[in-house]
Amino acid sequence: MLFNSYIYIFAFLPVTLIGYFFLNQKKSSNIAKWWLLCMSLVFYGHYKKGHIPIIIGSIIFNYLIGFFLTKTHRGPHIKKILLFTGIMGNVALLSYFKYFDFVIENINYCFKTHFSLMSLLLPLGISFFTFTQIIYLVDAYKGKITNHDFVNYGLFITFFPHLLAGPILHHKQMIDQFNDENNKQINYQNIAIGLLLFTLGLAKKLLIADTFATYANTGFAAPSSLSFLESWTTSLSYTLQLYFDFSGYSDMALGSSLMFNVALPINFNSPYKATTIQDFWRRWHITLSNFLRDYIYIPLGGSRVNELATCRNLIITFLVGGFWHGAGWTFFFWGLLHGIGLVIQRVWQKTSIIIPNLLAWFITFNFVNIGWVFFRAPDFDTALTMLTGMIGFHGFFPSSSLITIILIIIFLAVCFLAKNSQQLTENFKPTVGSSIVVALLLTCSVLCLRSYSEFLYFRF
Repeated sequence: MLFNSYIYIFAFLPVTLIGYFFLNQKKSSNIAKWWLLCMSLVFYGHYKKGHIPIIIGSIIFNYLIGFFLTKTHRGPHIKKILLFTGIMGNVALLSYFKYFDFVIENINYCFKTHFSLMSLLLPLGISFFTFTQIIYLVDAYKGKITNHDFVNYGLFITFFPHLLAGPILHHKQMIDQFNDENNKQINYQNIAIGLLLFTLGLAKKLLIADTFATYANTGFAAPSSLSFLESWTTSLSYTLQLYFDFSGYSDMALGSSLMFNVALPINFNSPYKATTIQDFWRRWHITLSNFLRDYIYIPLGGSRVNELATCRNLIITFLVGGFWHGAGWTFFFWGLLHGIGLVIQRVWQKTSIIIPNLLAWFITFNFVNIGWVFFRAPDFDTALTMLTGMIGFHGFFPSSSLITIILIIIFLAVCFLAKNSQQLTENFKPTVGSSIVVALLLTCSVLCLRSYSEFLYFRF
């Protein structure tokens, strides 16, 4: 089910919300959790019912591994075996659906074989609930899990606001909030802020991201025909589409969750204001960045080793991050590009040469924008054709719509200068005026609802 759909806005969300607080009011908090768990599975299965057994099977497998990790007293070697089994089980499930065909394609290409592809449909959110469960198992191994209860665990994994595209959570970040007695009553301030966040996110998705998607899709479909200006218009359109799409999803996820008195961690913090690549990754997909740091970079040795090994660790970490995003060499290269960017930044910092903030921002943004070309392109030929157009190899004479250019300028300014959603909701108090504005924005967004317009991160 999509956040930006009639069924979610006018049926699923209000019914789930009313049922949850009604059951809590009747002092049936455990039943309320089961209600929310079951409704989250309904939300997940709305797209494809056949994927429900996959996520349920994954939950049961990880719950049992976590149970034995928290209960076993037979020595650290047993716990290590259990942890290894759990992690490998999760990686195997993800690899089967996400990377099996990729491996077969490359075997066929390298060895001129003709193995058939499985053409598997990737279960929505599998990259996110896989990482979330790996975090849980590691926490259980380290003794950080004190309440290993099935409904709590199942709800932690399936809670619908974060299920399909994050944020990637730690168990304690969410379950403690569900167990807090103060959160079992309707909080109208949270409802108001949640509705504001949801409306802002819906508007970002439908009014901005989907508009730029049209321009980006047209350009990437025929990159060889694009002039210098058209190539930049196309790349910047995708850069803005991705920004407002992911920002919109993050707002809707946080807003939906807050209505249930559950505050999800911030996952998006004005990333195009970044003045370094490191700063960008502290602002973009924050929980994924934290996962890569804590579970890939630091175990590799992080920055505690010599300089050459640190640079190696950065590149490996971002190769994993790139490959996590998609089974394709363009994603792999995009991750490599960001890893190299971080290495260059690290080496530059050793020189103690300070770059003016405006220039640092300009370099960072253009690096990110060029990286998104590989992220978006279906293959290297398309990406390279787009990049050669961006440096003028296809001519300079523009035929781009003036309206497109104006919209790009306006919304780039919004990214660079405007307050983000979290800043707008700080100390927010609903008034008649703000209620009217939210109602009008929500109405405009609903009127623009399409039959199907999924979020970009749903496929990762």
